[in-house]
Amino acid sequence: MSEMVDIRTKDRRVLLPVMAAVLVCAAGGGAQEGALHTVALCELTGTVDSGMAAYLADCVRIAAERRYEALVVRVDTPGGALEATRDIVREFLGSPVPVLVWVGPSGARAGSAGVFVTLAANVAAMAPGTNIGAAHPVMGPSGQDPEVGGQHMAEKVVNDTAAFAEAIARQRGRNVDWAVEAVRESASVPDDRAVALGVVDLIATSVEDLLDKVDGRTVKLPGGERILVTRGARVERLNPTMRQAFVHWLANPAIAYILLLVGGLGLAIELANPGAIVPGLVGGVSFVLALLSLSALPIQAGGVLLLLAGLGMIVAEFFVASGLLGAAGVGLLILGGFLLVDRFDPEWFVEPTFAVSWEFLLPIALILGGGAVYLLVRAAQTRNLQHQVGDLGLIGKKGRALSPIDSRSGTVFVFGERWNARSEQPIAEGEDVVVRRVEGLTLYVEKAS
Repeated sequence: MSEMVDIRTKDRRVLLPVMAAVLVCAAGGGAQEGALHTVALCELTGTVDSGMAAYLADCVRIAAERRYEALVVRVDTPGGALEATRDIVREFLGSPVPVLVWVGPSGARAGSAGVFVTLAANVAAMAPGTNIGAAHPVMGPSGQDPEVGGQHMAEKVVNDTAAFAEAIARQRGRNVDWAVEAVRESASVPDDRAVALGVVDLIATSVEDLLDKVDGRTVKLPGGERILVTRGARVERLNPTMRQAFVHWLANPAIAYILLLVGGLGLAIELANPGAIVPGLVGGVSFVLALLSLSALPIQAGGVLLLLAGLGMIVAEFFVASGLLGAAGVGLLILGGFLLVDRFDPEWFVEPTFAVSWEFLLPIALILGGGAVYLLVRAAQTRNLQHQVGDLGLIGKKGRALSPIDSRSGTVFVFGERWNARSEQPIAEGEDVVVRRVEGLTLYVEKAS
């Protein structure tokens, strides 16, 4: 009996560590499996700029570190900078985590630079009512191919961009011919045509619908093939840092335009009313931010000069107060905003819609410009008003003689107060007088006509 107890005791001593190891492995495996059933969600909205490129690079890094099943990127962009686009494509092609691009929701587009980003995804999908295309690097106002530094330079830029699109499409197994056509001919197609042409893989109404439809699909990664397990996966949104969000916010023509207006008008109001402080402070900060925004955008120098000329005319209105200079200044503000974005810049892939829209341009220019003209005109009128306080405020005021007034003595009642008075001409008590000058507490008066 004692032998049996000893054997069981020994069995327990052997089995307990084994069971503990099994439980630890099971717990680790469960944690790993749970992590693999989480997908990250990032958003590429607005322009493709350095802030957006840094944000998406962080998304790829975090998704890899946390061993997420996939990275979903929602795209709605008119395009952006060439270098930022290349940075994003490089991150997507080298990502150890599957990258799923969804152009959505309905009404969104993957324009210009967005084409390359979408082509670089392991799985590309579009929502109903979306479009993709128009990846020509240089767009003129009339849609014609302009000569940028000569015909040879224009052809060089187009050829380089077409080769860029072809390389991405070939690596991801997408329609190479259409990718080249999107660059050379600015081809653009809606969601159903994009699927039929092999530009994207499928149509999905939402991120959840995309995850359900790609479940079980095999994708190629730098480390080998992987089967996606995404049905019902938990979606974790990754937000940009404050710096990335701020840089992306500045890379907007409308923001640059309004910052330039606020900055210039604030400084103009401060110059017109020295010591106001607040307009000068707001104007200075806005002007610095406007310069940062302009440096991150394809800007025409002529548009900026027109804006500055418009601001100069509004400032001149303060000295002239005619109204004509102010109206001309507002007109130049509108024209400068319209010509602000340079669509001939080969370093940017943007649609023709990438500009300060008329819906934004007209109200802002009229409100800010009109308000500034009003304030400056009122300031000019105030400068011409007669002083109402102090010694200068008494000159020209009328009063009544309280006693006979001559060159040596007398008293008057002026502006609600009793004053000593002098006059070159004798003035009888009770007569009306008018103040001509003030010396200390004595008023020099004469008879009122």
